[in-house]
Amino acid sequence: MSEWLFIGGALALVLWFSQRYGWWRKTVPWERPRVLMYHLITPPVPGGSYRGMRVAPAAFERQLQWLARRGFHFATVSELLESRPPPRTVVLTFDDGYADNFTHALPLLQKYRAKATLYLVADREEGSDWSAKKKAHHSTGELAREPKLSDAQVQEMLASGVFELGAHTLTHANLARLDAAAKQHEIAGSKQWLETRFGVPVRSFAYPFGIWDETDRDIVRATGFSTAVTTDAGIDALPLADPLALRRIKVSGKETLLAFRLRLRTGRRGLWK
Repeated sequence: MSEWLFIGGALALVLWFSQRYGWWRKTVPWERPRVLMYHLITPPVPGGSYRGMRVAPAAFERQLQWLARRGFHFATVSELLESRPPPRTVVLTFDDGYADNFTHALPLLQKYRAKATLYLVADREEGSDWSAKKKAHHSTGELAREPKLSDAQVQEMLASGVFELGAHTLTHANLARLDAAAKQHEIAGSKQWLETRFGVPVRSFAYPFGIWDETDRDIVRATGFSTAVTTDAGIDALPLADPLALRRIKVSGKETLLAFRLRLRTGRRGLWK
């Protein structure tokens, strides 16, 4: 009886692991660049609601170390169109504009000679809780309390040569709730504002919450962006079929280095994601 219980438990564990991590998925060819999505590089908050968004600095360093030791080539999003990147290219992206991207991420990126693309919300007023624009019940105040990047910090990040700057609308708008004129204001206005404020070209855009439609993409194209990223999971082939709807691999603070490695291999997590 105990032997059958052991076998049943082992099979259940294997099934759970297979469903959660999708180790059985076929490896996507390494000639395709992996575009990774981060938000916060900060320790978890006890009892917090955004554990997935928070990648601890130590975990982030383990990921960078693993990538560097295996010969991955670090690139920015814009570089995907400038020249064909070599196999095992990885693109690190950071959404929103949290201050820990400067205090925690930048020194580690410099240590491992990595590059990244920062998708910055123009209006980073302290106390902003952008998540509530997607779902009202997300307004817990947790993200509102997170310090946001100052203009001086952004300037230093750009001067480091590590980060390129991308746009993420003026106010982290939920584009699905806006009419065409308001969409134009948020998308085109963010490019103009960032370029004027920081004196650098802004060629890439990130759709807030990953929510977009054909109208949004048309505005992004007409505004002059050459690339745009979504939150759709996956790994795109080169040459890019649609550079204005690039898929990304979400890096979760709830997962281990093993899960990170599996996600890099397949572009997805588990059975459905």
